[in-house]
Amino acid sequence: MAVRLVKRLIKAKPTIEGAGVHLHRAFGFGSTSQFDPFLLLDDFRNEDPQDYLAGFPWHPHRGIETITYMLAGTVEHGDSMGNSGVIEPGDVQWMTAGGGIIHQEMPKGNADGRMHGFQLWANLPASLKMTAPRYQGVKSSDIPEVTDNDGTRARVVCGKFWGETGPVEGIAANPVYLDITVPAGKRKTFPVESKSQAFAYVFEGSGKFCDASTPLAVPTEGVMWWDTKPHAEEDNRTVVLFDKGDEIIVQAGAEGIRFLLISGRPLREPVAWYGPIVMNTQEELRQAFEDLQNGSFLTKSEKPKQTV
Repeated sequence: MAVRLVKRLIKAKPTIEGAGVHLHRAFGFGSTSQFDPFLLLDDFRNEDPQDYLAGFPWHPHRGIETITYMLAGTVEHGDSMGNSGVIEPGDVQWMTAGGGIIHQEMPKGNADGRMHGFQLWANLPASLKMTAPRYQGVKSSDIPEVTDNDGTRARVVCGKFWGETGPVEGIAANPVYLDITVPAGKRKTFPVESKSQAFAYVFEGSGKFCDASTPLAVPTEGVMWWDTKPHAEEDNRTVVLFDKGDEIIVQAGAEGIRFLLISGRPLREPVAWYGPIVMNTQEELRQAFEDLQNGSFLTKSEKPKQTV
């Protein structure tokens, strides 16, 4: 087995999106090649309703999939075709925008005013850019959770992991989306499909991932990575981008560590991106905005399927 080394560490940056939602952007709106097929990851957590209640009013999407995963509070959503629903704590909504959808997402806090969730954008290949939109709404109770002998837990949202298969299916990039918790002081190895791009996003606790990059020397034969001088711990709101290989190793810190582990097959296609629309060429991008202006945006694909 080949351990994936750490290629890059990124601290999520505060930003404001929608009508004034304060969040942290882990990555996005830059070079897409390192995270291909993924485009963007936002961490929206807040305890002040004034920083999120304005939400994300009506806006279009084309050419991508948006994956919303809630931990606290809720998100009420609706679209221009009359579909609606509520994403509750532990739930996931995997929305394939395809050829075009116009929707809104309005977050609400829990009884204490706390709201926490993630939104990941995944690119669609050229062959599916104009496919019919659809939703896959998954309740928390339908997401399998596996607990290992040492107390390590993994929620399997999408893909196959430790003998379980996540409920989200039929996704072009063959992704695996996991919510992993490793207890304090434990060292754990996790398999990752060798042909997939992979990253972790640490959002609770801290820990160290296998790394032989500068300033560490590459371990010599017989010397394990944890015997070398370690880099600073990856802590809250840190993206860990991995190099090639088929497994990752994490050493949990004193408070344990919780992170998303996400991987998918790269599309290796050109990206033309502006705001909520991602196509392959500038001409396709221009056409999308023309469609918005002339009222034909939604008629380019079939009516979205009803939410769950």
